[in-house]
Amino acid sequence: MTQIATASAVSTAAPAAFFATWADMAAWPEWNADTEWVRLVGPFEQGATGTLKPKGGPKVSFVVATLTDSEFVDVSKLPGARLTFAHRVEVTAAGTEVSVTISMSGPLHRLWAKVMGAGLAASVGRDLEALVRTAENRTATDSMPA
Repeated sequence: MTQIATASAVSTAAPAAFFATWADMAAWPEWNADTEWVRLVGPFEQGATGTLKPKGGPKVSFVVATLTDSEFVDVSKLPGARLTFAHRVEVTAAGTEVSVTISMSGPLHRLWAKVMGAGLAASVGRDLEALVRTAENRTATDSMPA
């Protein structure tokens, strides 16, 4: 397995706001600049499957490999490799720490890392900051009086 990139940030949003944002996969392009669209089959739960379309790339199938109260891991299937995004949240004294680690595995992971790695590494921090803004806005909207 090869780690491609990692990023972390601290937020005022509760962990539930991040899980709600991740669960709303149709809205991922609002905070993930490299994603054209995402479609999840069924509810957001461990074992769920879906398809995503990266901008400028082919459609890719994925599975929600892990979903706990502190972690969401999705794995995309590439020919000869697996692309894994591990998202974690942890409540700390400073707020909610949210992180994402991107890795690849499989017999062709080195080839795919050369093809996609630099772009993923360049975008992970930007996309995480946009995720934080989205989760914080979701929290602010949810707490507004009706």
